[in-house]
Amino acid sequence: MSYLKFDKTVMINLEESLTREVLRTNRLGAYHCTTVVDCNTRKYHGLLVMPVPAIDDDNHVLLSSFDETVIQHGAEFNLGLHKYAGDNFSPKGHKYIREYSSETVPRTLYRVGGVIFSKEKVFSMYENRIMIKYTLEDAHSATTLRFRPFLAFRSVKNLTQANGNVNQSYEEVTNGIKTCMYPGYPELYMQFNKKVKFVYEPYWYNGIEYPKEQERGYPYQEDLYVPGYFEVPIKKGETIIFSAGDSAVATTRLKALYENEVVARTPRTSFFNCLKNSAQQFYFRPKEDDAYLLAGYPWFKVRARDLFVALPGSTLSIDDPVRFEKIMHTAMPAMRAYMESGRFDAVIREIEHPDVFLWAIWAIQQYAKHEGVEKARELYGDFVKEVIDYIRDQKHPDMKLMENGLLFANGKDKAITWMNSTVNGKPVVTRSGYIVEFNALWYNALCFYTELMGGVPVEGIDPIIKSMDKSFPETFVNGYNYLFDSVNGSTVDWSVRPNMIFAVALPYSPLTRMQKRAVVDIVTKELLTPKGLRSLSPKSEGYRPYYVGPQYERDLAYHQGTAWPWLLGAYLEAYLRVFGKSGVAFAERMLISLEEEMSLHCIGTIPELFDGNPPFTGRGAVSFAMNVAAILRVVDLLKKYNAE
Repeated sequence: MSYLKFDKTVMINLEESLTREVLRTNRLGAYHCTTVVDCNTRKYHGLLVMPVPAIDDDNHVLLSSFDETVIQHGAEFNLGLHKYAGDNFSPKGHKYIREYSSETVPRTLYRVGGVIFSKEKVFSMYENRIMIKYTLEDAHSATTLRFRPFLAFRSVKNLTQANGNVNQSYEEVTNGIKTCMYPGYPELYMQFNKKVKFVYEPYWYNGIEYPKEQERGYPYQEDLYVPGYFEVPIKKGETIIFSAGDSAVATTRLKALYENEVVARTPRTSFFNCLKNSAQQFYFRPKEDDAYLLAGYPWFKVRARDLFVALPGSTLSIDDPVRFEKIMHTAMPAMRAYMESGRFDAVIREIEHPDVFLWAIWAIQQYAKHEGVEKARELYGDFVKEVIDYIRDQKHPDMKLMENGLLFANGKDKAITWMNSTVNGKPVVTRSGYIVEFNALWYNALCFYTELMGGVPVEGIDPIIKSMDKSFPETFVNGYNYLFDSVNGSTVDWSVRPNMIFAVALPYSPLTRMQKRAVVDIVTKELLTPKGLRSLSPKSEGYRPYYVGPQYERDLAYHQGTAWPWLLGAYLEAYLRVFGKSGVAFAERMLISLEEEMSLHCIGTIPELFDGNPPFTGRGAVSFAMNVAAILRVVDLLKKYNAE
């Protein structure tokens, strides 16, 4: 039985099926994303969505959808599905679906009278190309397939309306056509592995709606252009492969190309394999020698903090240290450029945030644990020293090293931590002064550098460590035995927030065992949910657990009570540090709820965040790198505990 399989009862119930999305990506930043019934519910959805550098740095929807029609004895059965005004759906092709599975590739099985018909989709790993394999499993009479391509040619941030500026011309290519709606866009090649007839019949389908955008308070109606339709006869047992891409394909090789892509996939037959596939979907190589991690899909780019937080789980936890090295090889020059001259990187965004440098050292620390301290020192020892010297020499514009060994960061006027939502240009959560996870990361970085240097006290470093052994608990541990989130002179943030968990989860900590236990206890009581840690306790002022409504409302709630799975990863690591093997069973139980997510929301992956109150609905980006990586690290950690 398939690990990810949905039967007819789920597929024909749009309340169930429209909430389930599917995502496939490639190494170039392009992707295919829609719902399991192929009804687009977001402006970000599409069969072929890709960067168009000639226009801007956004992704663009070229091919929005591809409607199939089965024709027998002159009767037409349209398998497409679009939402229109008034909660109307047409042509209601979902009623013919018998099952959907997503083990190796997404596969939909249809039944139309005596016709049994399957559709499988593969997104090319190194080309901007979607391939769809159609197989006529059974039929009792002559059958013809008709295909209508719905074209958008617009940014994922915009919607298109019927207009007279469209270039309606097309050219015939081998077994298909190529067309381009607007200047600046690449040609869209639509081809089959056998000869087809194209009927030119230009038409605008008006008023298609995207309910997810409506929920978020954005414009949600658009018109899509259909240049005509393809028609091809198909015999029982025959397979037809369709390709849509920004370059022509040798149609005689389509079958081999499709099969090669399938062979390269890890079947999604377990929780771990789903997470592994999901982690690999964030790999991004815009140039041959560069390697990055995208922060998430469908709208995130490369963000520095997300990259380093997600890097160990997305590579080392799936036993891919070479990928780790390639990404670090790309990231280190960007970091050095900023440290040396304040120059921002063209690809890695938000590199200026102070904790980015500390998370980079943490990522290298995980590499040392996986590959050995000697290899980590050889590859990254100099870089770690450069980062520590950069901080010690007071060169970061937003962070200063104080006499007590703690780092003081200026986040009053701009968001500098991962809690980065803003309203009217001001941080929703003002975190300034001594910030708890910054200093936990700093202490950990200094101790790790000592470990890299052979474990003996390092001149200039050891005094800071000894000073922080005293100043960290004196500054952050309060009378209720949890940690202040930030301290800025007499201004102290008493809010119970999850950032204190890093002082326990990190390999090196200035806290005593009793203090660690107290932190884990209060996080468990006030912040723990089945989907992650709340960003704020329900007992704290300003708690907003639901990430809903227009952008302004969601920005206010973003870090004021919503639950984040990547923090659950840190929490479970902290829990295991405190309780050891006796905590393994609890950690395994906590993962059960996230395993349920494999068949919900965007199937096979983990969304950006969840509501902080039941039923803990998934929100935000459909797939988020830090979340996937953190849970992979926990799964890997539990394997090691169980092996022992």
